[in-house]
Amino acid sequence: MAQSLHLPMLEARRSVRGQVAHALRAALVAGEMRPGQIYSAPTLAAQFGVSPTPVREAMLDLVKEGLVETVPNKGFRATELTDEELDNITEIRQLLEVPTTIRAAGIATADDLARLRPMAQRIVDAAQEKDLIAYIEHDRVFHLELLSLAGNANLVSLVGELRSRTRLYGLTRLAANGELASSAAEHLQMLDLIAANDRRGLERLMKAHIGHTRGSWAGREERPRRQRSRAAATSPETAS
Repeated sequence: MAQSLHLPMLEARRSVRGQVAHALRAALVAGEMRPGQIYSAPTLAAQFGVSPTPVREAMLDLVKEGLVETVPNKGFRATELTDEELDNITEIRQLLEVPTTIRAAGIATADDLARLRPMAQRIVDAAQEKDLIAYIEHDRVFHLELLSLAGNANLVSLVGELRSRTRLYGLTRLAANGELASSAAEHLQMLDLIAANDRRGLERLMKAHIGHTRGSWAGREERPRRQRSRAAATSPETAS
């Protein structure tokens, strides 16, 4: 039986199906929903405080996105991604997000920064409260809103999909020992760098920030991809 998830109560004014889907995506990214465990719509619905129907519909949306798979007569199971797949996702995100964020920085107005700052602060607050699902959701909203300033809606949609497929199993440990707060503060630093027109500093910060997703946020030390591949190839589990 899958363990109970730390899911938020839903807002009546928004689509329940959409809220459930967002919360479950965040739970997947944060690593609270683990591959191999079965999650039933009625059990999740009870945790959300809603009926099973919108939960089942939201889970079917996630099936279409490849984030979960159906288990006949039981429920749904999170799909498992290999380290190589996650490395590939991170590489694509670096190629897309870093230059687009730099381009967005050149377009951002004072009003844009004023609108983004409360979003960045909510990430900091979630880290302090050790609310991983809120952290992931606010992080997603902040970065997609920042990228949207560059004016490429298709790119923003693609990055959103890539972020949903990422898995950050190390967040629980980082939140528990207080280390997540420093990563959260990087979002405010991004806005400070944009305000100061420091594009080189912003580029360095963005590369390091996305790099966390395959380092400490993923539950392991950060090291170059080539070094990780070499280690995997020579490990006892993979050696022939």
